[in-house]
Amino acid sequence: PLRAMAVRMILQSDWLDALRENDGQAWLSCKRLGHPSIHGELKSMGVANDGSVYVTASEGFQVGEVTKRSIVVTCPGENCGAKFVAPSAAFQNIHSKTISCVDISPGGGLGVSCSTDGTMKVWEAADGTVRRDLQGHIGEVNTCQFFPSGVVVLSGGMDAQLKIWSAEDGSCPVTLRGHKGGVLDTAVIERGRNIVSCSRDGTAKLWDCGQASCLATFPSCGGPVNGCAIGVPDNSVTLGEPDDPPSDRAVQTEGKLLLLACEDGMLRGFGVHSSKPVFQFAGSSALNCCCFLSSVRVVCGGQDGKIYELDVRDTRQPIHVVQLSESPVLSVVPFQSQFLASLGDGTSFLPGVEDTLPVQLTGPDCDPVYGVSVCGGRVYTACRDGVIRKYAL
Repeated sequence: PLRAMAVRMILQSDWLDALRENDGQAWLSCKRLGHPSIHGELKSMGVANDGSVYVTASEGFQVGEVTKRSIVVTCPGENCGAKFVAPSAAFQNIHSKTISCVDISPGGGLGVSCSTDGTMKVWEAADGTVRRDLQGHIGEVNTCQFFPSGVVVLSGGMDAQLKIWSAEDGSCPVTLRGHKGGVLDTAVIERGRNIVSCSRDGTAKLWDCGQASCLATFPSCGGPVNGCAIGVPDNSVTLGEPDDPPSDRAVQTEGKLLLLACEDGMLRGFGVHSSKPVFQFAGSSALNCCCFLSSVRVVCGGQDGKIYELDVRDTRQPIHVVQLSESPVLSVVPFQSQFLASLGDGTSFLPGVEDTLPVQLTGPDCDPVYGVSVCGGRVYTACRDGVIRKYAL
C-alpha cells in the first residue's frame, strides 16, 4: 500500500529573504531516506516588477514557477520536486514561548492559541492583534479550539481540566473535571452541546457542556491518548449498540465514530453513542494525531514519521503510508481532499497526488510545528520558536 515519499526536497528556511538580497543565494538539497543528500543552491538574478525573484539553480536542480511567495524546484535525477511557500505573515508578539496549538474560527476572523508559557490568547486572524487573554488553567495549556459558533473556545490543560470560554469577553463559565491526567486533545460534536476529550490518563471522555458533567468514559487505552477526532463514517460501518440507554443529554452522538491516536501505537475507533470498539489499527510507533478526510478515509501520524491513510470500512491494511522523514508527525488536518501534516523538524507539507508536486510551508528553522489550522485557503501554524505563521495556499 506504499505511497512513500521517501525522497524529499529541503530548502533554506528563510530562502525568500535570502534571494531578495543582491546576488542572493539559498541552499537546497534532495534527500532520500537512507542515502546521502544531493546538495545545490539557488541564485537570485534580480527581482521582477511583481516582487517575484528571477532564480537559477545549480547543476542537478531545476527551477519551475516562481511567484511572490512561492517557488517550484525539482531534482530530475531523483524524480523529486516540491513547491515551497513562504509565510505571508508571521505573528511574533502573541506568545513568548513554544506554541502548542492554534485554531482559527470557522468564519476566519479570529485565532486562538496556547503556549507553554501558560498563556492562551484570542487574536485577530488578519494581523495578529491580541483581543483576549484567557486565564484560568494552572500550568500549561495543551489544546484549544473554537466551537462552530466562532465565539466560544474549548481548552484542555496539564491541570486535567477542560474549560469553555467566551471569546467575546474572556469569561470562563464552564470547567469540566474528571480526567486524572493532562488533557491532550479535544473534539466538538456538531454544534457543541457535547464534546470529547482525551488525556494522558489513558481515557477519552464524552461530556455534556451545559451541565458540566461526564456522560461516558471510553474503555482505557492503557497509556496516553495523544489525539482524537470525530466524524460521520460511511453507513456500512457498524458502530455498536450501547449496553445501557445513553443519557438524553447526549445529543447527535448517533452515527459518529471517535478516533483515538494512542501512545501504544494503536489507532482505536469507538462508536460515540455506544462506547463500543469498532476497530483498531497498529502503527509502527506511538501515534500522535489523527483526522477524518471523508466518511471513509482517515489519517493518523506517528512518532517515527509515518502517516497512515486508512479506509474505516477495512482497517487491516493502510491504503497509503506516506513518510517524508524520520521526524515525528505532530499534527494532521484535512485540506481540500488531502491532508496537511506538520513535523518535528519544522516541515509542514501537503503530499503530492498523482501529477501534483508536494507543497512545503517554509519559515521554521528546524523548530517543531506542533499544530496547524486551516480556514479556506489560509493556513496557520504553531511553532516551538513562538511564532504563528500565516500562509496563503
